[in-house]
Amino acid sequence: MKALESHKHLVTAALMIATVVLAILYQVNDNTEQKETAPTYSIDRFIAVDTCGGCHSEIFAQWERSTHHLSHTDTVYLGVSDFLREGLKDPDEIKEAEACVKCHTPIGVITGYPTKSSDDRSKIPELAQMGIQCDYCHSATAAHKMYNNGLIIEPGHGEDNPGVKRGPFKDSESDYHETAYSKFHTNAEICGTCHNVKHVVFDTDLETTYTEWKNGPYYSDDLKERVTCQGCHMVQRPGVPATGSTKRPLNPGQAVDDGPQREHIFTHYFVGANAYLPKLNGDEEKSQMAIARLENTATLGIDKTQLDHQKLIIEVKNIGAGHYLPTGMTEMRQMWLEVVVKDKKGKTIFSSGVRDNNEYLTADTIIFNTVFGDGKGNPVENIAKAREILKDRRVPPKQSLFETIELPPKKLKGGKVRVTLFYRSASQKMLDKATGKDKHRLPIIKMAEVQTRL
Repeated sequence: MKALESHKHLVTAALMIATVVLAILYQVNDNTEQKETAPTYSIDRFIAVDTCGGCHSEIFAQWERSTHHLSHTDTVYLGVSDFLREGLKDPDEIKEAEACVKCHTPIGVITGYPTKSSDDRSKIPELAQMGIQCDYCHSATAAHKMYNNGLIIEPGHGEDNPGVKRGPFKDSESDYHETAYSKFHTNAEICGTCHNVKHVVFDTDLETTYTEWKNGPYYSDDLKERVTCQGCHMVQRPGVPATGSTKRPLNPGQAVDDGPQREHIFTHYFVGANAYLPKLNGDEEKSQMAIARLENTATLGIDKTQLDHQKLIIEVKNIGAGHYLPTGMTEMRQMWLEVVVKDKKGKTIFSSGVRDNNEYLTADTIIFNTVFGDGKGNPVENIAKAREILKDRRVPPKQSLFETIELPPKKLKGGKVRVTLFYRSASQKMLDKATGKDKHRLPIIKMAEVQTRL
């Protein structure tokens, strides 16, 4: 009897311990979730962009209406973001669809609003709407992870006590804020922490721009040979595309109004390959810069040695990008070949990649992109559902891809073939679904073209 009573006490004690342990575990998990969503800083610790522009007027003018500035007010991005969130039921998919803000409005996320893509945009503070801005980047000290914005920052305490601003110069002085040299600001990691994106739950690589560079020929252990993101994207200016296939001359000037002349000032245009967003916001200059970059990135070649077997071989070579072509969210990006073959009388006997009346690509198009899957081998359009990569056919830096086209059994001699490589920032079909038909008509940029007689 005593043994039975003792056994009961042991069971009761074990249950009590288990309950306490579970409560502790629950509290830990609950606190972890709170840490992920709770504000880290008050928004009044950050400086308004206009304050920075008061002394850094030239750099501010470059940044204004750039993709960094407009990253959370871009109507294309906002429309696509809403589209990705629509109709989702799976909580893991919803988490990803809500996570775009982590890079598109980083100050908003770390100051508490918005923390989700679906948060009421009318309530977003003005400073948080300024995208990737001066005080956020120049408060950065390191990155704790190389994806999904792992920047570690040390902001000041507002306009009256701005703290330390970090940059690439060892002798900077300011009457307004403290200054510090930061090697981190000259390295690719400060860019890569947002330009690598993983699904927040499934861990699928959604964007790998930094990794593509790190594993490619522009990276070197020898710092003198290494070409960083800044070595192209922060050298570009009007008339200087600054790709791997062009010269990248230094940009002498002043970092601050009435400051010392320096051998090189990093530019802040940040246009990438987006020719639409700047133009949509009244900045034709930045739009033309994006086009110039695309026009100096790739070449095409035609191999006619297999024509007797009705085969046309096309070479697509990445001569200018330090990452894959295309890069970024490449399930949305479109880079494709338009191929038109005519006989000696000028009659078209073969074509592919020719757009339809809606500017949509046809099913026969040779397209360079990434296709995600649902984990069961089925393609998905929505990155929130991306559990696997089904296809990734893009052109690595300084490499070529070859496409073989089977031509119809017709007389080719005396005919002509034209191959064009085109690019646009997103699928027009997807964008029409996301934002409404013809609300946004994306420009199509000719990257390269080659023609030859057969």
